Amino acid sequence: MAVELRHLRCLVAVADEGTLTDAGIALGLSQAAVSRTLAALERDLGVLLVRRTSRETSLTPEGAQVLARARRLLADTDDLVREATTGQHVLRVGHAWSALGRHTLAFQRRWAERLPGTGLQLVRTNSPTAGLAEGTCRLAVLRVEPDPARYDSAVVGLERRFLAVAADDPWARRRSVRLAEVSGRVLLVDSRTGSTTTALWPPGARPATEQTEDIDDWLAVVATGRCVGITAEATVQQYPRPGVVYRPVADAAPVVVRLAWWRGEEHPATATAVAVATDLYRGAP
Repeated sequence: MAVELRHLRCLVAVADEGTLTDAGIALGLSQAAVSRTLAALERDLGVLLVRRTSRETSLTPEGAQVLARARRLLADTDDLVREATTGQHVLRVGHAWSALGRHTLAFQRRWAERLPGTGLQLVRTNSPTAGLAEGTCRLAVLRVEPDPARYDSAVVGLERRFLAVAADDPWARRRSVRLAEVSGRVLLVDSRTGSTTTALWPPGARPATEQTEDIDDWLAVVATGRCVGITAEATVQQYPRPGVVYRPVADAAPVVVRLAWWRGEEHPATATAVAVATDLYRGAP
């Protein structure tokens, strides 16, 4: 087997660009060269990775698995080259919605004080693992528990839940609301990365739902008044939005905030990241 980095970069480009032609443009190669490189990778691995048609491409299940690992390998390689040539180490921390909320800036500043030789890069990736599965980060802020068979994680804090309503909604004048009241409204749920599901309510008392898959779309729909949303406290700090008002949900269980990483692939700075984030959530100086 002779898998090379250029094979992996080709697969990533095909997945990102959608066609062999566009992947060639991104890589500076001809469509034919992309096709040959991709075929060589499939031949070496012994599996079909990409289904091709005259207009588009799509990943096979095996291709999706290889893609995730390829992204991680390429990111690690880029880190290795940067560290060897510049001496600069960087930890990429992924998040899907709101990083560490009101602690985000303090986390960045304390990081610079604790590990001045290691850079920190926050990367927003709208996926259930905030970029871990996609290879865009080495550490991720999660508000849902990751698959323990694939990822290790550490709880760093808790956040209150808040209701998001349109600014002209009668509830916008309330000091707080209760879950039982929300069951009579239409709840907007982020089915991919949100921290709230109808499991907060008992069976038979669950609200009707609509679906969205992005924080900006979520806020836009809430502002219309058609739906309400429930979110972690971090969203309140990170996404103040004209037309949207946040009110505490008095009886909702808090959201658990975790830092997660691939099992067996802990970054050397992970322990520091967990310690800094935990101190911030505890209010430690």
